[in-house]
Amino acid sequence: MKPDVGVGVIVLKDKKVLVGKRKGIFEACTWQFPGGHLEFMESIEDCARREVFEEAGIKIKNPKVVAITNNFFENKEHVVVLFVLAEHDFGEPKNLEPDKCEGWQWCEWDKLPQPLFLPVENLLKQGYNPFSA
Repeated sequence: MKPDVGVGVIVLKDKKVLVGKRKGIFEACTWQFPGGHLEFMESIEDCARREVFEEAGIKIKNPKVVAITNNFFENKEHVVVLFVLAEHDFGEPKNLEPDKCEGWQWCEWDKLPQPLFLPVENLLKQGYNPFSA
């Protein structure tokens, strides 16, 4: 088997980031950023735009890759996650995938809800902070 490639999008608005609580899928009840799997022949930035819009119904601008995590899950999945930093452009978050997410909320970086999705945990272990650049 080969690792999957995921894209996690850190959406910034008013010094907060958008997070959602996972539901009905592995790592349920953990908090994550919007995102998903990179499609064949899709740019990372286009994947970020698509996933945020599909999951939360909002538009983003200025997406750029800022970090990478290599994640080994207990269910034997191996996912490399490309983290993209983007600014909120317009729209209010809506839960467009209620079978996968309990809902979206804006949180301060140093007050992220717990427990965190493994790739987000691994990102924090690297010391990444979108506000310290």
